[in-house]
Amino acid sequence: MKTGIVVIGRNEGQRLVACLHSLRHGMHPVVYVDSGSSDNSLYQADSLGADAIALDMSIPFTAARARNAGFRRLNEKWPSLQFVQFVDGDCIVVDGWLAAAELFLLDKSEFAVTCGRLKEVHPDATVYNQLCDIEWESPAGESIQCGGVAMMRISALTDVCGFNEQLIAGEEPELCLRLREKGWRIWRLQNPMALHDADIKRFGQWWKRMLRGGFAYGAVFMLHINSGKKIWFTELIRAIFWGLTLPLAILTLSALHTSWAALFLVYPLQVIRIATRRGASNLVSWQYAVFMTIGKFAEAAGILKFLFFHMTKKVTLSTVQR
Repeated sequence: MKTGIVVIGRNEGQRLVACLHSLRHGMHPVVYVDSGSSDNSLYQADSLGADAIALDMSIPFTAARARNAGFRRLNEKWPSLQFVQFVDGDCIVVDGWLAAAELFLLDKSEFAVTCGRLKEVHPDATVYNQLCDIEWESPAGESIQCGGVAMMRISALTDVCGFNEQLIAGEEPELCLRLREKGWRIWRLQNPMALHDADIKRFGQWWKRMLRGGFAYGAVFMLHINSGKKIWFTELIRAIFWGLTLPLAILTLSALHTSWAALFLVYPLQVIRIATRRGASNLVSWQYAVFMTIGKFAEAAGILKFLFFHMTKKVTLSTVQR
């Protein structure tokens, strides 16, 4: 037994049941970490054989905090493990993935992390699910980051003191940055890894997800601003330009003369550019282009939210220990 599994979740309901059922075909120890669920998640996890623990509700919940708690429990109860597979409670792990990932890490000792193809369970249910499925598309090969579902080498994770619990989003790319600074590498296999159930049905849910992404851009960038590693700098600049600077400039000029309002046509042109780059012959490309353009406004709002929280000390960032 070389691999343990950490599942995190909050009010996942039947998605958590499906997740834990997908892990029962192996002999791996499973730890479930609950972040204040009001349903019966803890009972369900315990009844399905997981070592279920609940986070202290007096401390703010973050995915990073939950993963670290599960990782510590694994190390305490099964100290001989070499790898840990992190899984979100809304995902179903594909049969065969754990063996493939473990085999890769056993063969490639210089790699700290491996992940595979994550797909949406119901990509055609809503345009928002389809956008998530497109987001998960990444080429196989060496990578600079991973998502929340990935297998990691325990010695490497210990080497960088785990996830940064100060981050409410973006904790996985930030962890990968610190791993790479230590000389570790990340590899993305072409194997199917897991099925994700985003279940996004409303525009507001999608907007909140994009806003959270902008918040992560700001937080992770500021955390490493003095290190010379400009992580997410490009994403940050794009969001600020398209979602804040450009519209404010056009509105200001339009106040001087209404003809300047024609500059807003740059947004439809941006939609056409993105859709053409993906292949404008299909509807999905146009949907992707429209929502990615709109999404810059949400990301910019998330960046502003981070700056407000940071300046008012609602979010504090310290130098990550190396």
